[in-house]
Amino acid sequence: MEKFNWNYPTTMWIGENRIKDLSLACKNLGINKPLLVTDNALSKTKIITYALKILKKQNILVEIFSNVVGNPTGKNVSDGVDFFKKKKCDGIIAFGGGSGLDVGKAIAFMSCQKLSLWDFEDVGDNWTKANSKEIAPIIAVPTTAGTGSETGRASVILNENTGVKKIIFHPKFLPSIVILDPTLTIELPPKITAATGMDALAHNLEAYCAPGYHPMADGIALEGMKLINQSLLTAFKDGSNIQARMNMLTAASMGSTAFQKGLGAIHSLSHPVNALNNIHHGLSNAIFMPYVLTFNKDSIESKIINICKYLELKEQSFEGFINWILDLRKKLNLPHKLSEVIKSEDLDVEKLSKMALDDPSTSTNPKKMSIDHMKDLYEHSMSGKLFK
Repeated sequence: MEKFNWNYPTTMWIGENRIKDLSLACKNLGINKPLLVTDNALSKTKIITYALKILKKQNILVEIFSNVVGNPTGKNVSDGVDFFKKKKCDGIIAFGGGSGLDVGKAIAFMSCQKLSLWDFEDVGDNWTKANSKEIAPIIAVPTTAGTGSETGRASVILNENTGVKKIIFHPKFLPSIVILDPTLTIELPPKITAATGMDALAHNLEAYCAPGYHPMADGIALEGMKLINQSLLTAFKDGSNIQARMNMLTAASMGSTAFQKGLGAIHSLSHPVNALNNIHHGLSNAIFMPYVLTFNKDSIESKIINICKYLELKEQSFEGFINWILDLRKKLNLPHKLSEVIKSEDLDVEKLSKMALDDPSTSTNPKKMSIDHMKDLYEHSMSGKLFK
């Protein structure tokens, strides 16, 4: 029998207004001077102001680093490490969406490394090269319900020199304490709620469909999809619905936990257009989803029917599931075709297809992929024609 490694989330503090426990999290981890890492837009909001007030009330000195872009880069990380050392910080509060969380985790990790960030790409045993004794402790506070980076042991960072997104991995990327507070997601615009929600769905869905033996990940993924089915449209239509927001935050964390089993071509296709065309990751996942599903049909049909049954969909068939996806995207005002967000002249299919084939997610797609398959998927997604 083939051997597998299973890992599970860290300590998670969950519930309405749990952000009030941020200073307690710092004290529990011995953090006296945290660096709060977030993106520039979020740094100017009342959410951050409130978090800083909580910390200062308990005499915790805090510095802010907000030089983080939507598809974070290696320079974002290196600048953050320099700032972390200059201010003599001793821990990280990674705060925000996937970009803030990924950069925050990477800063904590790289603050004590001598090798470059790219030496720790998730290939083979690269992670064993790291100095793992002095990695700064991490607290993660997600403000979107999508990436689930708060329960992940990696960060996705764009190498500006190559134009390729790289997955940087080490077990200690996993935050020591996660705070899931639905009140922090109330102000999310509907379009971001929609895109990040579809990102969470893609994680759970691809994890469940990935080959390999991991029944616990499968169970988590199924329940994650059920929460999304119950709550995504509600959160989109009524952003103040606390229970829907809580369910989506939970489903996002579950997706990240489940995809240790693997992902697939939805992510393989997404990462290159995120890097080269600066398309939001959740949005691209939503667009590619039905094309990849119909392409993979022969290998995943029985699993998709299982999902239909667990979600109690009206049409419990492969076609019924595709109809559910298409209807969900329509209700979320998300595009059906890649050509609705990228002009054909701006799409280098040859280059994108090679990058997609080389993406780490490709190895766990249910069907073996070739560069011609990737080209077909990009072309179908541009035209809007699903595979039969």
